[in-house]
Amino acid sequence: MTYLVAADLPDQPAGVRFRALLARPQILQLPGAYNGLAAQQARAAGFEGLYLSGAAMTASMGLPDLGVITVDEVSFFIRQIARASNLPVLVDGDTGYGEILNVMHMVRTFEDAGAAAVHIEDQLLPKKCGHLNDKKLADPRDMAAKVTAAAKARRHLAIIARTDAAGSEGMDGAVARAKLYIEAGADAIFPEALTDAGMFTEFARRMPGVKLLANMTEFGKTPFFTAAEFEAMGYAMVIWPVSALRVAAKAHEHLYAAIKRDGGAQNELERMQTRTELYATIDYQSYETLDSSIVRTITPDGMPRR
Repeated sequence: MTYLVAADLPDQPAGVRFRALLARPQILQLPGAYNGLAAQQARAAGFEGLYLSGAAMTASMGLPDLGVITVDEVSFFIRQIARASNLPVLVDGDTGYGEILNVMHMVRTFEDAGAAAVHIEDQLLPKKCGHLNDKKLADPRDMAAKVTAAAKARRHLAIIARTDAAGSEGMDGAVARAKLYIEAGADAIFPEALTDAGMFTEFARRMPGVKLLANMTEFGKTPFFTAAEFEAMGYAMVIWPVSALRVAAKAHEHLYAAIKRDGGAQNELERMQTRTELYATIDYQSYETLDSSIVRTITPDGMPRR
């Protein structure tokens, strides 16, 4: 399957496919994928949708997650992930990259790039990761106006409103904001940085009939819960936003230390994906088949002896 052949592409818009997944009774599991290769590996593992994290994007660029990247930079990631996987992608839209018109521009740009859904948060710039301290919140009416603008701009894109209010305004403040955002046109709510099962359960109880997203990030304020546990607490979606990047970054760290120590990567082969495995992941031979002028590649088997 390649993105070059029209018959291989989905016959419905990404937003429509995302909504169909969300309409099912079981929880929608959305692992983070920060590039096209990760997206293909997640698809091969059996996932039906993906999440594109702002924190993972910026970290992969060597930048902090402080709202410093642009709509066009995010669109580059959306295009490669959606194209590589053909899966519906939920995208981190930060604060919407500005005010009303900026939010509408973001929605149209992301949807044109292939996004299926976007979430917008009620922080002020410079925004911070939801699991860090001293986040500054927007006026809830200003956030509601952004949600309304996003809903006006989209064709099929699902709009998810994230609230970071639980830590500073308590459960009452977070629920009040969430209800306002639903009235403004949000399709779902993302309550960020809840700290225990009781908070997750209470939030869901106070938002009956609303689709909710849970964030299962590592090294934050939320303890580990499984997808099944979140489903039992009333959540329709769960993301693992930065897990893939964290594992890959740790592997990079190990590899570079080994090369520096050993003068090469010869002791790291067991940790590597082989050339054959990589080519199978990216469907290399299907591209060769499309162009008969390319001689079929035969990958080397293992490493040659000296």
